Amino acid sequence: MQRREALAIFAGAAMAVPLATLAQQKRVSVIGYLGTGTPDDNSAPFHEGLRETGYVEGQNLAIERRWAEGHYDRLPALAADLVDRKVDVIVTVGGGASALAAKKATSKIPIVFATGGDPVQNGLVLSFARPGGNLTGGSLIAAELDAKRLELLSELVPNAGVIALILNPGTQEPRYVRAVQDAARARGLQLHVMKAGSESEIDAAFATLVELHASAVMVSPDGFFNSRRDQIVALASRHAIPTIYWLRRFAEAGGLISYGTSTTDLAHRLGVYAGQILNGAKPADLPVFQPSKFELAINLKTAKALGITVPQSLLAGADVVIE
Repeated sequence: MQRREALAIFAGAAMAVPLATLAQQKRVSVIGYLGTGTPDDNSAPFHEGLRETGYVEGQNLAIERRWAEGHYDRLPALAADLVDRKVDVIVTVGGGASALAAKKATSKIPIVFATGGDPVQNGLVLSFARPGGNLTGGSLIAAELDAKRLELLSELVPNAGVIALILNPGTQEPRYVRAVQDAARARGLQLHVMKAGSESEIDAAFATLVELHASAVMVSPDGFFNSRRDQIVALASRHAIPTIYWLRRFAEAGGLISYGTSTTDLAHRLGVYAGQILNGAKPADLPVFQPSKFELAINLKTAKALGITVPQSLLAGADVVIE
């Protein structure tokens, strides 16, 4: 009898190791996803990046999503909520505001960000190569891309001498404005900076275009503007003014032209970084990446409505042509 009991105890102990291992393998990791705007349409490439590193939502991964819907004052509370839920990684999208909110909320939980500004100058990381701390991610070099957008506007509206830049004063910094002003000056363009941090201010900005004698408009990259995409596109159409954006979805919504980082590529790389961190990588050791793929989208239907003939050189270089 004692021998049988001893064998049973031994068998139970032998079973304990694989059962514990199995339980550990079934642990569900949790990502906190913090965005400045509204739910985006880049979930597929983000999930693909996660899948490449071994994570599938609903199997070994859960995602807690929080959206500020253009109300940046909500970001601190949303970030704090994700920290309270003890997520394993926080992914921030929509600009530097969400990344800064997450950074202020925690110095321990790893953070993967996407920002249009310089993450070193903004205090997110120590350097691109060695971020240090608990943050890493992607920098979208917004100011440099705005120089390209000015060039594209000049090609579409060759007689434009005055261009208006609409920006959110709550997120864009003086050095960003100076960079765009320098780019405009280099092209012989007069640039009027128009600030809009609310729906009514967006309406007011477009209403003053006639007074400014602006021939074209550039909308600066911002999560708030993305959340008001339909409003902005409708105003550009109502005022019949050529407008360039930074996201392809604006052109798909009826905007004239867009040029910017491929959001599909960006979302994929964010997913890969998040998965690598879940697998044990440290943010401090993952270099801040910069975009390698860019998209030019042109809406020919909108161009026709504006009486604009799009140069063949632009059409030949376009990734997306909407007819």
